[in-house]
Amino acid sequence: MSKSIEILERKGVRVTSIRILVLEALIDSSYPMSLSDLETELDTVDKSSIFRTLEVFEKHHIVHSIDDGSGSVKYEVCGGRDNCTIADMHTHFYCEKCHRTFCLKDISAPLVDLPEGFKASSVNYIIKGICPECRRI
Repeated sequence: MSKSIEILERKGVRVTSIRILVLEALIDSSYPMSLSDLETELDTVDKSSIFRTLEVFEKHHIVHSIDDGSGSVKYEVCGGRDNCTIADMHTHFYCEKCHRTFCLKDISAPLVDLPEGFKASSVNYIIKGICPECRRI
């Protein structure tokens, strides 16, 4: 059984060919992908189907979204077995030149002591600058 089918079944999400395609594209990608990235990658699947699939994936904690400030939300597969974990909330780097977002999984997002009564549900920690590839150009 493929990894994507295993994830969908474990999360209680009906397995469809489009869901498999979207999930495999996200798993195979070396960086978080936007809706536009997925539409380009999966040129036979229409944008609305991809968007609806991403909504289902977020609802079932298969993916989490990253707002890198570019105006285009990125999506990444959650690493936790049942839910997205605090480890999924690692630091991301947004390259201001090539507009790619990179996962810096070895750099945890800083945990902040919130005032009493507040409960965090996610952390979005973005560093912006120029990636090594663009610096060489």
